[in-house]
Amino acid sequence: MRIAVISDVHSNLEALSAALRHAEAGGPLDGVWCLGDIVGYGPEPSAVLSMLRARPLTSVAGNHDLAACGAMDVAEFNASAAEAALWTRGQLSEDERQFLLELPLVRSTDGFTLTHGSLRAPAWEYLLSAEQALAQFQLQTTPYSLVGHSHLPMRFEERSGDAPRPRLCEDGDVAQLDGQRLILNPGSVGQPRDGDPRASYLLYDEGAASVSWHRVAYDIASTQRKMRAAKLPPWLAERLSMGK
Repeated sequence: MRIAVISDVHSNLEALSAALRHAEAGGPLDGVWCLGDIVGYGPEPSAVLSMLRARPLTSVAGNHDLAACGAMDVAEFNASAAEAALWTRGQLSEDERQFLLELPLVRSTDGFTLTHGSLRAPAWEYLLSAEQALAQFQLQTTPYSLVGHSHLPMRFEERSGDAPRPRLCEDGDVAQLDGQRLILNPGSVGQPRDGDPRASYLLYDEGAASVSWHRVAYDIASTQRKMRAAKLPPWLAERLSMGK
């Protein structure tokens, strides 16, 4: 079984297309696991939803998904994020809104727990520190958990008597799934924030008992042109070139 694990696509069709093509080049995918924020920020929410829903998809909701379907107020968003969320809300069909509304905040499959932020605050917590990882491990009932939201490709390993230190992961890094409890973040497909503008995703290979991080170049300029044509906040387009 080969599964593409993605997060924070943020309505970026070019980035999603490139990531899925890259994953499929190594062999057929048996599914896509999404850790939320399918929409928000970017210019093509409906096209991204259509591409994902055409595949065997297992997904949880992120804060931008909840805002886009009206299940979350945008009062706690920054001004650019709020403007983009309200724009996205206006682009979605009733079927698309209902699909997002029905996504759970947490779900488990094949030894993995999926959530957007963390198990103690699924929609909002940025899981970045040893203290946050300890809290996650205390709530985690499966060997592995998958989180997004921070837009950073990362891993935490549970250590007896020692704090689980964060480790940023690079293109080609591999983590073996040998029962050692892990927290894994695939990074962001549509808006990386680690200084590398390439789309980031994880590939879960059940046969090899491993996950691997991958970075994929995509047509950033095309996404930026679409964002400007939609009159989305300029900074949201500019940041894509910087990976911030």
